[in-house]
Amino acid sequence: MELFYPRVDHLFRLTDDTGILQHSKFGVPDPRFGYTTDDNSRALIVAIMLYKNYHEKRYLDLIYKYSSFLLNAQTDKGNFRNFMSYERRFLEEEGSEDCFGRTLWGLGFGIASKEIPIGVRNLHRELFIKALKYIENLRSPRSKAYTILGLYYAQKDLSLSSLKLIDYIDQLAKSLVRQFRENNDSSWRWFEDIMAYSNAILPLSLLVAYKVLKNENFKEVAIDSMEFLEGIVFRYGYFKPIGCNGWYVRGGKIAEFDEQPIEASEMILLYREAYEQFKDVKYINKAKETFMWFHGRNSKGVSMIDVESGGCFDGINEYGVNLNQGAESILSYLISYLTIKEIVNLKEEIAIS
Repeated sequence: MELFYPRVDHLFRLTDDTGILQHSKFGVPDPRFGYTTDDNSRALIVAIMLYKNYHEKRYLDLIYKYSSFLLNAQTDKGNFRNFMSYERRFLEEEGSEDCFGRTLWGLGFGIASKEIPIGVRNLHRELFIKALKYIENLRSPRSKAYTILGLYYAQKDLSLSSLKLIDYIDQLAKSLVRQFRENNDSSWRWFEDIMAYSNAILPLSLLVAYKVLKNENFKEVAIDSMEFLEGIVFRYGYFKPIGCNGWYVRGGKIAEFDEQPIEASEMILLYREAYEQFKDVKYINKAKETFMWFHGRNSKGVSMIDVESGGCFDGINEYGVNLNQGAESILSYLISYLTIKEIVNLKEEIAIS
């Protein structure tokens, strides 16, 4: 698979001096819906990945901008407000648990990225440490999963060793395993009675927890749930995520639409981790198949990339594509692209060793 320099014009088009805007109307940034901490956290990850790969100052400028947004979003409780109006006013006192988890993922990724300036990483550490006290409040499995990812990256920083971040990983991963055990049976190997959004992040977080703690229960549930998810999203022989118009309720039918880019990107992250740990080339092949969802190997045979704007369409519906091109979509595509690039490099490193 040949990978060229990724188009980033829509990323910059959506980003103003506050942060990345949440939505666009077709390919035009739509200020009416303002910003979210959710998106700016993932934008931080993308900007860091781009800076690591291409070492361009414009990506460093984005890192500063998105980090500043997260600084402004944190509350005294350690949680993060999520929705901000275009007038720079937060619209809630406290964001969702998913927002919290995704923000810790972004901050942890920053802490572990030695390529970025120490002053930025110091900010990420400070926000991360302040957020730790909120972890005990988490109930959503996805918030726990995202938080595990953030903790995994942050624990690489030896200056944080006294915080015993691995203990938090252990606690959260064990709670996910318990939830899986309570809900699964021979025909339903999942954490809840519904498969909704960001499904791949759950087995991914347990694989990451296994890498750190070597608890076989984490590995067993990660692989079991990954294989169950895989059987669903590849049920037609190509990647087709569960649709957001009804999801997949236990005992019901799988919603066919709308298919969303985030599902492809997080599936690719899952396959990258599985390949790194188990060295099985089948995970590379599955990651590539999933990536091709963006480029026409999908239920409608359409490209998800707008060749004019460089944006990523917001989803696939029963009629074709959703022509809007919001932040989550372009961020999902860029994470996918850069992760596939990592997988190719990882395969070469393993072959050499």
